[in-house]
Amino acid sequence: MSALAAPTVPLPPAGAHRRWLLAAALGLAAAAATVFGLPGAGWPAQAALLVFVAALLGWSLLRLDDLPLALLAGLALVAAGAVPASALYASLGSELVWLMLGASVLAAVLQASGLAERCALRAVAGAGSVAALFHRLNLAIGATAFLVPSTSARAALLLPVFLVLARALGTPRLVRALALLFPTSILLSAGASLLGAGAHLVAVEFIARETGQTIGFLRWAVLGLPLALLASSAATAAILRLFLDRGERRQAPGLPRASSAPLTPPQRGVAAVALATLALWCAGPWLGLQATPVALAGALAATWPALTGVRLAQALQRVEWGLLLFLAATTLMGRALLDTGAATLLAQAALRALPLATTPAWALLLVAAATAVLLHLAVPSRTARAVLLLPSVALPFAAAGADLALLAFVCVQGTGFCQSFVVSAKPLAVYARAGEQPAFTPADLLRLAAVLGPAMVAWLALCALWIWPALGME
Repeated sequence: MSALAAPTVPLPPAGAHRRWLLAAALGLAAAAATVFGLPGAGWPAQAALLVFVAALLGWSLLRLDDLPLALLAGLALVAAGAVPASALYASLGSELVWLMLGASVLAAVLQASGLAERCALRAVAGAGSVAALFHRLNLAIGATAFLVPSTSARAALLLPVFLVLARALGTPRLVRALALLFPTSILLSAGASLLGAGAHLVAVEFIARETGQTIGFLRWAVLGLPLALLASSAATAAILRLFLDRGERRQAPGLPRASSAPLTPPQRGVAAVALATLALWCAGPWLGLQATPVALAGALAATWPALTGVRLAQALQRVEWGLLLFLAATTLMGRALLDTGAATLLAQAALRALPLATTPAWALLLVAAATAVLLHLAVPSRTARAVLLLPSVALPFAAAGADLALLAFVCVQGTGFCQSFVVSAKPLAVYARAGEQPAFTPADLLRLAAVLGPAMVAWLALCALWIWPALGME
């Protein structure tokens, strides 16, 4: 070939043109429904709905990158006059973003110190069988949700632990089960903590805005821990049963010896800061402390070099800035739907079109749970799913008689299930390619999801109808 030949232009994936045509058709249909099907909708409400639908189609049908599309949606809301430009800037400085920033810095210091890896290996030391190892790992992974924000950050934090254990277990079947356990436990245990996912912060703001109820760190843990513990423990048992035989489950794992050396001074400093921050988050309601200032104080203490050996500039380099920007942009989209009255109009339209008024509250909760669990098949982002579900499911169902806070909690907890495809969650992508060869196949994920999906709906129903009401929700 001549050196001056034109470079080869990669062809679009098969079916890409059809997806774009379908997205355009659905967008036009949504625009017509918005303009002609919502009487009384002014331009700001119409613009908020159109931007929201466009972002939803981009995330679901076109599989566009989450962050650029969310930022573009925020700019479109400002350009269309749905929100003032000051709202865009304010979303970047919101309390939720600063809370995530402080927690992210603390998590970065934990990762740099090696303390999390050491504690995890110590927690599984002495496991007499592979089954015992997996159940201990599930509990250790779940504990990280209370200090590390976002599932992708926890996936990165725990990756060294996985690699050490994968080398120790050795056989491909055991490594496959281990690779499925880590992301599954990360995703399902996230619901126990307010910091477990950005979707939780979106739900907390929505509940406070619409009902006046404040859900803090400890209150969320009290409500979320039963479901997270039940779901992740049952999922661990399912992985052991589906992918390992009885002999493999009873096999004694050749685990590496956990270090018996005392903690280094920086590790002791990190541990003290982490425990103090966690304690203040839990005691905040009684001490009059808000979670965000506590998180920022913990971040500053964790980056005091004399205490932990880590400087703030080093920790900031490990922060997931894309996650913070995405949280700010999607929060702005949710606020636009509420402030312009678009969410109320959607709820009224749903009440007119569906027999919600005659549907009992327990059935509404079941439908909300099933919708939240299934939505990951269309919308890959957990936060985006929460932004979609809260105004379009929680509000109309609440208008039909169910409790809004309970519905919102059901919806956001249901978004934690996203195990069907690798692209549905970042932790799945991390552990699918963690070794030299793919650790598990798409068929393995579908096999696991076929069991866990219906079970997740049942667990949500159990919590929504009996457990959460017993803990104080309507």
